[in-house]
Formats: sequence, C-alpha cells, structure tokens
Amino acid sequence: MDNRKEAPIGVFDSGVGGLTVVKEIMYQIPNEKVIYFGDTARVPYGNKTKETVTKYALQIVRFLKTQNVKAIVVACNTASAYALEEIEQEIDVPVIGVVKPGAKMAVESTKNGKIGVIGTRGTIGSETYTTYIRQLNPNVEVIGKECPLFVHLVEEGLWEDPVTEEIAKRYLMDLIDVGIDTLILGCTHYPMIRKTVQRIMGDGVRLVNPAYETARELKELLKGHDILNEQTPGLGTNMHRFFVSDAAERFQIFANSILKYGILSAKVIHVEEY
Repeated sequence: MDNRKEAPIGVFDSGVGGLTVVKEIMYQIPNEKVIYFGDTARVPYGNKTKETVTKYALQIVRFLKTQNVKAIVVACNTASAYALEEIEQEIDVPVIGVVKPGAKMAVESTKNGKIGVIGTRGTIGSETYTTYIRQLNPNVEVIGKECPLFVHLVEEGLWEDPVTEEIAKRYLMDLIDVGIDTLILGCTHYPMIRKTVQRIMGDGVRLVNPAYETARELKELLKGHDILNEQTPGLGTNMHRFFVSDAAERFQIFANSILKYGILSAKVIHVEEY
C-alpha cells in the first residue's frame, strides 16, 4: 500500500466558509482524511490587500506542510484569486483553488451568456472569475457584485434571517436587472445562504456552488497523480483534524452545524510563526 495515498488533504480558508468544501470532500471522496485550517483570527480576507492575503496563505501552507499533506485545497476564493501561483511555488504537492472549477461549471451552465459572480471585494476586484470565464468563452458577459456583509452574516449564523434576506435583496437587485441566468457563489461562505439567494434570484437562475465543483475536480486531480485513497479507513481511524487561529469553541459549534461528521475538537495554532 502506497503511504502517499493514505496521507491527508490540507484544506484552508479565512474562517468557517471552507467547511462547505470539506463537506463536499467528505461526501464525494469519503476515504480521504482532511486537515482543515480556518484563519478565524484574521477573517475576513476579502477586504485585505493581495500582499496581506498572500502572506497569510503562505504561513498556512507552511503549517499544512508540517502535517505531511498530499494535496492542498485553497478553499477561499480571495486566496485562490490572489495567491494561487505563490502557493504552487511554495509546496511540491498538487494545489487546487475554488475559482477555476466554479468558472468552468458556470460556462457549461449558461444559456444566455450572462453570468453573475457574487463575492468579497478582493475576489470581485481581482476579476479572476472574469479572466477564467473569458478564456473558456470570450463571448460570455460576466457581471461581478461585491457582497462584503455576507461573510459576517454567515459567521454570525444568520443564515435564515430577515436581515440577511434584506441585504441579499439589495445586493442582488442589479444582477436581476441585467437578466443573468447563472450565478456563481464566489465565496465559500455563501452556500450557507443559498436558499435565500435562490429565493431572491428565482428559479430561472442556476446557482453554481464552487465547493461542489472543487471536490469533483479534486477527485480527478488525486486520480491523475495516483494518490487517491481507495482503501476504506478502519473503524476508529482518526479521519479529520481541525485547526484554527482563534476561537476554537465557537468554530467547533459552527462546524458541527455544517458537517454531519461530528467534530470533537479544534486546536488553536499560532500560524504567524510559520
């Protein structure tokens, strides 16, 4: 048995949003172990500069290196947009971000050639989604919309709340007006308010969840490198481990509301030391 195949996958995000990616990995490739890092002390990344986000991302990657991960998933749209190339130079294992898989699915989904992207200021400002989408189909019109408050609402657990509904209506009005038929949830926090977004956009708009598409693509990536774990882990195997930079207890409560797999603990790491 190749020990490489049994090594864990490193997944990181600015906070709890990346758990939507972990959830999909657990569901789609259940034999894989996950080591998750949520940068809860420094969330959100969306309003920070490229330099700062890249610095944070490289510290996290160095920490994940110490955990002997066999692949890294950048489960943060802002970090995927700003720091993917630097991360690939830092580590010699396969790296996947959440932007490309989401962009690909959106291009495949649109019928009228109008794709909306909602995300943080960093993600929308970087125009990374626009760039990838145009590479795949230059005729598509991409309309980006910054929704900075969504991350805070999700982190506060206000998924089904009148205040979230109200803010979502304000943010999404422009996208409804231009008549998009496909909308990328361009931040891993957003799938948690998916129902609200769908309700406002209406049934005629297809929502693309990059978390789902990333897990699909990760499976293919692992197969391609011959490091997909085909062995079902034995009972009692400690499958997944969770690390944060702050507020472990709050993270734990949050994680247990998202993941069916109950998480017993999250450990605080001083990631700036890496």
